[in-house]
Parts: sequence; C-alpha cells; structure tokens
Amino acid sequence: MRNKLIVANWKLNGNIELISNYLDFLKFNLPNNLKDNTIVIVPPFVYLERMSHVVNKMNIFLGAQNVDINLKGAFTGEISVLMLKEIGVKYVIIGHSERRSFHNETNNYIAKKFLLVKNYNLIPILCIGETEQEKRKNQTQKVLKEQLDCIFKTLGELAFRNTVIAYEPIWAIGTGISADPKYVQNIHQFIRNYIEKHDVLSKNITIQYGGSVNSLNIKDFIIQPDIDGFLVGNASLNVQEFLKIIAMCISYFTNE
Repeated sequence: MRNKLIVANWKLNGNIELISNYLDFLKFNLPNNLKDNTIVIVPPFVYLERMSHVVNKMNIFLGAQNVDINLKGAFTGEISVLMLKEIGVKYVIIGHSERRSFHNETNNYIAKKFLLVKNYNLIPILCIGETEQEKRKNQTQKVLKEQLDCIFKTLGELAFRNTVIAYEPIWAIGTGISADPKYVQNIHQFIRNYIEKHDVLSKNITIQYGGSVNSLNIKDFIIQPDIDGFLVGNASLNVQEFLKIIAMCISYFTNE
C-alpha cells in the first residue's frame, strides 16, 4: 500500500504569531484518524526548531525547504543536512521549481542534494515538472525523464526507495490555475511506470501533486488512482483551509 502524504510548503511566509495561532488551532482540530496519512509542515528555516517542540506531539512531521550539498564549512547562508537532522526534520524538499529557476539549480546539483539527504536517512521530496513552453511543445515526458535520470545516474536503480516525488507543473504553481486532474493522472502514471522500469520494487512510491490546489478543487485530484497526496503551497498558510484539505484527503484515502 502506498503511503499518502499531505505537505504544507510555506515558502517565504510566516511569523511567530502565525505559528503560535496555527499550531494551537491544529492541536484542537486535527483529525484523530490520520492512520497511514502523513502530514508534514515545511516552514522557513528560522521557525523549524520552534515548531519541532510542538508538532512531534501531534503526529505531524517537519520538513525543510532546501539543504546545501556541504556538511559544514565556509558556506555563508547555507543549511546542512546535519543541522536539519539535529532539530528533528524528517523530510527535505529537493529541486523545487523556484530553486531551479531563481537559484539556477541544475539536475546534477539537485542529484547531489538528493544523495546527501538519502545518505543521512532523511526523506527527499523531489519536485519535478515542466514549463508552459515545454508542455506546448509536447516535451513534458522528455523533461521529466531527464530530471529522474539524473537521480538514477547518481544513485543507481534503487534511488527512489523511501522517496517522495512531487509532480508540480511549473505553469500551475502559484498561478491559481490548476492542471486538469486527468492530465495529472496520466503524468503520475507515466512517472510511476518509468521509475518501475528501473526498479520494480519502487512501484509503491508516493507521488504527490502540487500546483494551486485548494479545498475547492482537490476532490477531483484525490480520486485519481496514481495521486498519493499533495504538496500544498498558498492554501496551507490558512490553517482552516489546510484542515479542510486534510479532512477531505483522509476521508477518501481511508476508504479506498
């Protein structure tokens, strides 16, 4: 059975007041029947330790938005995987399109981060996806293959065990325009089949969808057989909205 994962990626948002109110509301309103559904919150780095003291008591895991390829040294402004592990982080987002676009992170550079996260027994959430121009040129599968192949080349055929894939079409992120659910299902099926060709035991890999999802459109994605959860951006900053998403996912996933 594939693990179902719901991740709140706060990006460059949040403050101490928001965190306090958010966690207090979650504490009293989080569903008790999480079962095999995993909830992860990914705040900015400066709030990770503050949140770690609270979320671990609520059966929620912490994630980091990024990590450096170095463990220590003269790398001003960077965060190491050892630091993340020390404060209780379990998941690390790797290769988000905003890192690829705004910080010029290449597939090879992302593969180095992926390897480091795996070596220290944290779980990478590898983000992959195509631009609008690539989609129009029917290059989506080609782009996704290149993003996945770089990981296979670095780690071998067992690369994606204990890993999460987040398919995020770049043209849908933060735009308010979500992809068609059937289109996303087809892409998820392609990703799953492609990974399984290299490693048959990876057929149960968790593949999330991210891209302007919210409580109003998420139910059309939940019912797709190869969508195992969601990487939620803007909608996750509103705790009531995020709880609606969690409740809808649990309601469907636990009755599959």
